[in-house]
Amino acid sequence: MTAVPRYAVFGHPIAHSLSPRLHAIFAAQTGATLEYTATDATPEAFADVVRGFFDLGGRGANVTLPHKAAAFALADVCTDPARRLGVANVLTLLPDGRIEADSNDGAGMLADLRGRCDFDPRDCEALLLGAGGAARAIAFALLDADVRKLVVANRTFERAQALAGALDDSARTGVSRWEALDQCDAFDLIVHATSAGVQHATFALPTSLVHARTVAYDLSYGAAARPFVDWARGAGCAAAFDGLGMLVETAAASFERWHGVRPDLDAALRSLRDGSVHPPAAAPRPPSFRRG
Repeated sequence: MTAVPRYAVFGHPIAHSLSPRLHAIFAAQTGATLEYTATDATPEAFADVVRGFFDLGGRGANVTLPHKAAAFALADVCTDPARRLGVANVLTLLPDGRIEADSNDGAGMLADLRGRCDFDPRDCEALLLGAGGAARAIAFALLDADVRKLVVANRTFERAQALAGALDDSARTGVSRWEALDQCDAFDLIVHATSAGVQHATFALPTSLVHARTVAYDLSYGAAARPFVDWARGAGCAAAFDGLGMLVETAAASFERWHGVRPDLDAALRSLRDGSVHPPAAAPRPPSFRRG
């Protein structure tokens, strides 16, 4: 009997992940047969756990915090996006037995931001909160989307400096100490990419970061995104979004890479929003944020 193809998502923590449910929805849509599980792996054990997964027949894996740099490091080959970033959120077993690393976080966020949030980041002033693997992908994506200015802030200032330096675009990038955010001007776009929500940590941001048309976007979803989205609403942002649409975009890209078929993203997103997860709805906003 043919073994069922195995896939997984690895993170720490991982219990909150909707990826298994999402890939089950995609499989039902497309008629694919698969097994997809969530596995908690500590940073110390990550490489051994992932290699063991592939050694035992795993076909592909998604990777979430805090393992995106480690995922890139363990791969045998990498795509151009992963090579440029030095991080990966997708691992694929190739026919010759090598493991390929890829990154689709940036593309997934931009697709959701432009398509569902109706916001084009071109020529905007953006603040990126966080400097980890996901933040790295988002920073490159925002610069590729032609933001006018990108400021990176992180609780560990040296990590913010390191990320800004890696972007190699000093004319459009800057850094801010977390404790000095109240000295920044307001931004058109604020992207939250720290692990605070997933780690159940509290944080406060100055409302001076917001003006009447500011859009806030959290890479997390569900309960993990609620503190930032609630702050954004209270601060007067024109709209605040969680990252469930980004999850669907990145998961669909992974699914297509592994199975050769593109699932119905909007139907899957409706299923998630109507199900057990209750992410914050977007705040009221003007008819369009697109820039001419």
